[in-house]
Amino acid sequence: MACLWGASFLSIRITLNEVPVLTSVFYRCAGGAVVLWVAVLLLRLPLPRAPQVWGSFLVMGLLNNVIPFVLMAWGQLHIETGLTSILNATTAIFGVLVAALFFADERITARRAIGVALGFLGVSTAIGLSSFADFDPRSAAQLAVLTGTLSYALAAVWAKQHLAGLKPQVAAAGMLTGSALILLPLTLVVDGVPRLDLMPVTWLAIFYYAVFATAGAYLLYYRVLAMAGSGNLMLVTLMIPPVAILLGAVVLGEALPPHAYPGFALLALGLLIIQGRIPLPRRLRRN
Repeated sequence: MACLWGASFLSIRITLNEVPVLTSVFYRCAGGAVVLWVAVLLLRLPLPRAPQVWGSFLVMGLLNNVIPFVLMAWGQLHIETGLTSILNATTAIFGVLVAALFFADERITARRAIGVALGFLGVSTAIGLSSFADFDPRSAAQLAVLTGTLSYALAAVWAKQHLAGLKPQVAAAGMLTGSALILLPLTLVVDGVPRLDLMPVTWLAIFYYAVFATAGAYLLYYRVLAMAGSGNLMLVTLMIPPVAILLGAVVLGEALPPHAYPGFALLALGLLIIQGRIPLPRRLRRN
């Protein structure tokens, strides 16, 4: 999973050399939706028919795909793929905070508070607070990626409240369909009719992130979730950035700013503490 998602940052960046942001995201959502609906039919899963379910798919698609995919793709025009993947890991940090706001059983414990604090310290270090002294496209791109991770966290809340009981493969297919329906008119108005005279490497990148890094990764995600549980699955968050950083360096010749690495280390430490993989003093564990 980490390899699939880590390589998606590279494939998206390659696509953006020829394809506008909205068009690239539309390809991702529409292509992924087609593959997932084929999987749903092959698995003979029941299809949702209630109008409110399809309305929920539209909202879920907006929060979990349209907003974060567009913001992160635009961000990748101005920052490195590796840095984008590091900031993407903030999804888990925002997830803890947003869940605490909406669900009584997700309160902020001492462990979670320490993990969240370390996570945000790591993000601040990775970004480099001095970069905001002179606000420029790079600073805006980093904020765009972080806003995308917040949207992911809000999507998780929406899914828990409105999509519970659906087969996850059906929910993923419906969500991507809702995303494509939202993106189609926006893409035509902003980018125009998509070009077809793209280089083969661009089509290959589009095929990869739509079929493998989106549809295939969703199917694998739910398989791993059933096998290993959500706690172990969260480890993929920490494994994606090294893959993206390595591919960005080898293929694109990217070099991250030095402060990105200790920032990621602090963020990873925060996530491990939230998971309970790093023990805390007994006094703190009671809270």
